[in-house]
Amino acid sequence: MKLTRRSFIQTISAVPVFSLPSWAAGREIAADAVIIGGGAGGCAAALAACRAGLRVVMTEETPWIGGQFTSQAVPPDEHPWIEMFGCTASYRAFRNGVRQYYRSHYPLLPPHAGNPRLNPGGGSVSVLTHEPRVALAVLHAMLQRYLSSGRLALFTRAAPRRADVDGDAVKAVEFRDDAGLPRVVRAPFFLDATETGELLPLTRTEYVTGAESRAQTGELHAPERAQPDNHQAFTVCFALGYDPEGDHTIDRPEQYSFWREYVPQLRPAWPGKLLSWSMSEPISLKPRRVFLDPTLQAKLPGLNLWLYRRVIQKAIYEPGFCSTDVTLVNWPQNDYWLGNLYEVPPEQAARHLRRARQLSLSLLYWMQTEAPRPDGGTGWKGLHLRPDITGTADGLAMYPYIRESRRIQAEFTVLEHHVGTDARMKVTGKLREEVAAEVFPDSVGVGSYRIDLHPSSGGDNYIDVSSLPFQIPLGALIPKRMENLLPACKNLGVTHITNGCYRLHPVEWNIGESAGALAAFCVQRRLRPRQVRQDGSLLKEFQNLLVRQGVEIAWPRLRPR
Repeated sequence: MKLTRRSFIQTISAVPVFSLPSWAAGREIAADAVIIGGGAGGCAAALAACRAGLRVVMTEETPWIGGQFTSQAVPPDEHPWIEMFGCTASYRAFRNGVRQYYRSHYPLLPPHAGNPRLNPGGGSVSVLTHEPRVALAVLHAMLQRYLSSGRLALFTRAAPRRADVDGDAVKAVEFRDDAGLPRVVRAPFFLDATETGELLPLTRTEYVTGAESRAQTGELHAPERAQPDNHQAFTVCFALGYDPEGDHTIDRPEQYSFWREYVPQLRPAWPGKLLSWSMSEPISLKPRRVFLDPTLQAKLPGLNLWLYRRVIQKAIYEPGFCSTDVTLVNWPQNDYWLGNLYEVPPEQAARHLRRARQLSLSLLYWMQTEAPRPDGGTGWKGLHLRPDITGTADGLAMYPYIRESRRIQAEFTVLEHHVGTDARMKVTGKLREEVAAEVFPDSVGVGSYRIDLHPSSGGDNYIDVSSLPFQIPLGALIPKRMENLLPACKNLGVTHITNGCYRLHPVEWNIGESAGALAAFCVQRRLRPRQVRQDGSLLKEFQNLLVRQGVEIAWPRLRPR
């Protein structure tokens, strides 16, 4: 039987059903480590902790594990050396698994099936743009051995509700499972891998939000005064197909009039309306023209947004497999910065999420009805949402793409002058060709990305500056007071500025994997994380363990980005 697009989707559309191990079947659960949040960092933490022999509970608020890769519908943002070095072995296994999944299950044409660097979507943002459901399938495959062996208990549609804390230690966390039943899990270690650092306020762990002041951090791009409510924009992403013969125009969104006329009030100024093909160029902040052409016929200079985050390219498959390319819309035009999703009353957060969803739907309606086309016409009425890609009824992503989280007050905080190119030049007095990021003796990983801050709820336009290939210091994973809580994603010891380069897929994965390995190291040796950092022999032992497991903790000499 020939594999069609529909039959393939049916094989991976259902959310997997898990059989809980006997030790995790009751209302009271005792584990070795608990990971709250099943995004990229949470999955990597679970792999590391289970690999070390721990019994692990992982919860995830949405039906899908994977976070940025899946429920947020964001194809990987990666550095230019990712095919050669600069990530952990398990992250590389994930990337290889994505490519192999396409080779095994999709009718690729021979030139593409044999391409060792297959880019399924052919998107320009990354050398590996792919569908969220494929990432979901690969992540489940990577975790399945631990699910089958009973080492991992996974609860989806489960969010933390409260925590039991005794002094400097977390004793238990309560959550509700997908049936709405309360469960309490106890363990020696708890890892916060939630998108917004939800465990930090629940456990009374000291944390920071928004922008620190220049007086606090000495950072080149920090504001003069602290702005704790100034968070990067979040985005409700969505998937789009294109039918050149059809009219798929959606009903006019309720808030379309507002968003159609909205002119961002940012510092420095945004060039005109948000719903337009003119935006601020992130680095220079000068006006930048982009365009949309799902037909790929226009011969114009500049960025065709259709190609930017494309995840399905029809041309690489056998004829008849799929009818259209598909792109994921995570563009400046649907970034939402008029309010925050955390550190605000629940009803206010819900209002901002509704408005962000309306912005995304308004962008779609504008593209269908009014957007200028390269051929001089207006509107692409054949654009249509793809709910099968996002796993939702409306075609919008299950969860907003969160760029900035609560961040622990850590034993060590990464500052701009540790990793920013201009700031490092100023501190070291070295030329651009000679400068390198700070070398951290307690490194537990590496990453690389520009310091890329999107417009913020405090009214700032982009802050997008060069950074240097950096390390992840162990001190940034250790809260200044709490003894058994570890950050496992974007909530480590960074600032509003340095969060801009520590927030992307491979870095979050490395943070989670190193945190999971640290929890296991401490459980098995009855240690506290800060003891590992303070004792030179323990630190070396832990770093050697990471290296043996495929975690790179140092970079070769590279040029600044």
